[in-house]
Amino acid sequence: MATLHPTIPVVDFRDWADGRMSPKFVQDLGDGLSKFGFVAVTGHGVAPWILDRAYDTARRTFALPDGVKKQYETPEDGRQRGYTSFGVEHAKDNPAPDLKEFWHVGRTLAQDHPLHVSGDIPPNQFPAELPAFQEVFSDYFNRIEGFALSLLDALAQYLGVQSGFFRNMTDDGNSIVRIIHYPALNEPPPAGSVRAAQHEDINLMTVLPASTAEGLELMTNDGEWMAVTTPPDVLVVDTGDMMKLLTEGVLPATTHRVVNPSGDAMGKERLSMPFFLHPHPDFRLKPLGSTDDGVTTRDFLHERLRAIGVA
Repeated sequence: MATLHPTIPVVDFRDWADGRMSPKFVQDLGDGLSKFGFVAVTGHGVAPWILDRAYDTARRTFALPDGVKKQYETPEDGRQRGYTSFGVEHAKDNPAPDLKEFWHVGRTLAQDHPLHVSGDIPPNQFPAELPAFQEVFSDYFNRIEGFALSLLDALAQYLGVQSGFFRNMTDDGNSIVRIIHYPALNEPPPAGSVRAAQHEDINLMTVLPASTAEGLELMTNDGEWMAVTTPPDVLVVDTGDMMKLLTEGVLPATTHRVVNPSGDAMGKERLSMPFFLHPHPDFRLKPLGSTDDGVTTRDFLHERLRAIGVA
């Protein structure tokens, strides 16, 4: 298995998506996530112009006046859609605020869809001041979700579960793109605050294109922090707490963080656009094969949203 870094496995998606459905791809993907919680994926088919367009739109979005952005905040739904102001969110068990602002975009449902009516899938908040935002990030969401679902199909094979098991559980799931802006640090940050304090992802799987600046670190199995630096044409994939629960830790949720820059880099902003894949709100999370009732994805998510200060 090739590596971009001594401990981050790299897999080539073409070995799966081009009709090959290579058993080696399945094994390398599953083993990489099982051992490290993170893998890097090449050959994913997401064209550079897609990412360039999205990052350009993100820059223009966060350059809007604070008063405009705040019109799109939705604390009433746990900030699952729209804008979240700088310094609102903090990591679980860490009261110091993260040094970021962000915007959530999810799937758009019909007005009479039961999950729209119930509020489980809140409506998107598209800024009228940037008409391109809706098209750009709806397209980005659909492309990255399609890629993520293909990876889930490979993981179903790896884990020996029924074909389509993971894909089917995500039908109408509350998946989101989180468009994150970490402003330049032109003065010392508050004590204890970093761009994103150490945490594990809540969801099933995360897909992360290369950010516009370095800073991502993951904790190795030896308890050491390791910088994750990848070329711009690589997608980083990790598994979250929901997958850890389903697989009883076979596919773990690895602790990671985004550290503050130093030196000249302090004057540079950082943009990131992770995609968080979630099951359907009614899906009951429990170990594979278990007869327990488990907990609904809805309840699991809301508990974690409260723990990080956004609900």
